[in-house]
Amino acid sequence: MQLETQKRYYTPEEYLEIEEEAEFRSEYRDGEIIPMTGGTTNHNKIAGNFYAYLKFALRGKNYDVYISDVRLWIPRYRQYTYPDVMVIEGQPVYTGTNTTTVMNPLLIAEVLSKSTKNYDQGDKFLYYRSIPEFKEYVLIDQYQYHVMQYVKTAEGQWLFNELEGESAILSLQTVDVNIQLSDLYEKVNFAEGDE
Repeated sequence: MQLETQKRYYTPEEYLEIEEEAEFRSEYRDGEIIPMTGGTTNHNKIAGNFYAYLKFALRGKNYDVYISDVRLWIPRYRQYTYPDVMVIEGQPVYTGTNTTTVMNPLLIAEVLSKSTKNYDQGDKFLYYRSIPEFKEYVLIDQYQYHVMQYVKTAEGQWLFNELEGESAILSLQTVDVNIQLSDLYEKVNFAEGDE
């Protein structure tokens, strides 16, 4: 005899209360709480390199750069998530009464892992596209010099660009920043890329 397990659904408010007390981060996906997997050292290096490069290049300009501990709320799809890197133009738009959750990124970057790459390229990208301010999505492979870039045109179409090799240059379209992949992947050891 097989027992059916009842899936528990949470309200966004319940999730935020649980997340406030939690020892590890989780994402919220339309009623479900999904624990986040731990990142590899390569994942951390790549996200940190991208963040540091953007932070320095955009210093003194009307942009803020955030790394993975700032939460994003996507109201249309009832999603709370923690993008690896976000850029917001002007002031952040917060949801709730504190400054931990934003709603208006211009650019989002995700470092792909084996366990999240399909979600990051599929449903998560769909959810992100519902954000009016969102215009550029950068997906960074942590196992090889490979970056996928999606840029929203003025007509609302998404253009795709793929970069490979350490000498390739990622030219961001929403902010005036160019990053050579050798800089983005600085100190990454591809031999230890499994998770």
